[in-house]
Amino acid sequence: MEHSMGLYEAPFNSMKAGRKTVEVRLNDPKRRKIDIGDTIRFTKLPEDGENLTVKVTALHTYPTFKDMYRDIPAKYMDADNRTIEEMVESTYEIYTQQQETEWGTLAIGIRLLK
Repeated sequence: MEHSMGLYEAPFNSMKAGRKTVEVRLNDPKRRKIDIGDTIRFTKLPEDGENLTVKVTALHTYPTFKDMYRDIPAKYMDADNRTIEEMVESTYEIYTQQQETEWGTLAIGIRLLK
């Protein structure tokens, strides 16, 4: 199955360059349909027509983003230079703590398809 998602420019470029191999999302109903082996087409936001396709290699759920960031090395998210607190803070600029509490979080392991 192929899924479609938007991705802001910096993480999009990081994924395109092969530095980002884990995508972070809420574990909401849309993401719960993802299975290992599926593909995801990411469209760069704001939309300029550029997209890339990845294969899902792993799925890991966590109750909070902080738990996720403690467990998964930051290098997989191309965030080596950031603390866990900084990563959580920037994630809360996209998702609310209420959403996190309601759905939990999902780390999606990915491999870029050429």
